[in-house]
Amino acid sequence: MQAKPYPRTKPSGGEWLGDVPEHWDVKRLKYFATINDEALPETTSADFELEYVDIGGVNAVEGITATEQFVFENAPSRARRKVRHGDTIVSTVRTYLRAITSIKNPPENLIVSTGFAVVRPRDVDSAFLAYATRESSFVESVVARSVGVSYPAVNASEIGGIPIPLPSSNEQRAIAAFLDWETGRLDTLVAKNRELLERLKEQRTALISRTVTRGLNLEAKLKPSGIEWLGEIPEHWKATKVGYYISILSGFAFPSTGFTHDDTDTRLLRGINVGVSEIRWDETVYWNRSEGDGLDAFNLKAGTLVIGMDRPWISDGVRVAIITEKDLPCLLLQRVAAIKPSRHLCRDYLFRILSSPIFVDYFTPDMTGVSVPHISPDQINNFPIPIPPLPEQRAIAAYLDAETAKLDALAAKVGEAIERLQEYRIALITAAVTGKIDVRDHLGPDTR
Repeated sequence: MQAKPYPRTKPSGGEWLGDVPEHWDVKRLKYFATINDEALPETTSADFELEYVDIGGVNAVEGITATEQFVFENAPSRARRKVRHGDTIVSTVRTYLRAITSIKNPPENLIVSTGFAVVRPRDVDSAFLAYATRESSFVESVVARSVGVSYPAVNASEIGGIPIPLPSSNEQRAIAAFLDWETGRLDTLVAKNRELLERLKEQRTALISRTVTRGLNLEAKLKPSGIEWLGEIPEHWKATKVGYYISILSGFAFPSTGFTHDDTDTRLLRGINVGVSEIRWDETVYWNRSEGDGLDAFNLKAGTLVIGMDRPWISDGVRVAIITEKDLPCLLLQRVAAIKPSRHLCRDYLFRILSSPIFVDYFTPDMTGVSVPHISPDQINNFPIPIPPLPEQRAIAAYLDAETAKLDALAAKVGEAIERLQEYRIALITAAVTGKIDVRDHLGPDTR
């Protein structure tokens, strides 16, 4: 899209807005919209059924992505804000998440968290307002007014004080129509790229599952494995419990009262640090070691396979990784297991099996825990796996390394394309609703 700037501009008076078109007004949000007009009273019937929207169920691109069903007596205490068609909800907690969206034709029982400010248009086009509250300068203003580090929050009245650029009613509607068209086109491209990402993920999953259960010779004779979910395996393979080929070390129960944040101490490998195929040190705690502390057995070495036993798999895969030199020194904390394969089991082959859907599918029905599902060392030991001859294990691991690297590279390029489209989407909204581009020529003479 080619768009020119407005011919004449003026200072907006707003720190984040810069100049705006000369014929536009700039007003604080509270002068043309109301905030938090309606709430469920505490006298609401206990059996009133509501559909609840929390902060995590909203994003600025897709809108409301998840809701929960409750009766009032069992609903969270924050399930109180009532919404109507045309409202815009703006998160007032964790404001960096950009949990902002418009409300369109909601069910009568839709209730949103008190962590949202419900902005109701009064003297402004509702579609224009929805875009104006999602553009970068508005979001930056909200974040700047937020207080707190780990859980930044802002008072709803502060949001009402943020200045918004206002063209005429006709131009508001025209800008909203333009953005509906352009963002719709961008969203279609993003959706196609996400479909491609999903296909690449499925292809990767199928490749790993097929290769670790069938091998590289597609013409090899097969035999029943004796394990229903595993099916047939090559005739010369064995199927047995992995515990016969590994030793497992569970982490030490370091008391959290002794954690330090001194990076001259030794890092503790917690479950939160074990990601999918990688160790992440975003949130790190340390332990001050002393001579003769008896912790040498929990001092990890490069090449060790580790698995997070709490929430062992997430949407991206299994939380299993290999320790590298850059992760050292580090000590193994409880609820993380270090797995050492015997000389008859290739570590990289085992890593591929533990990363595969067959591992997830086997454990899912029997995984214990509700709020924090977990597996135990005994469960891991009892996991039945196919065992090819050692040279074949190494060949399978090398093949999967090469083939998954190709798929991962393609997925990374698609992910970058999605990120660029989303960045352009935000930039386009910002440019249009703050008057940095003149879209009137794209919409017809009646918008002037």
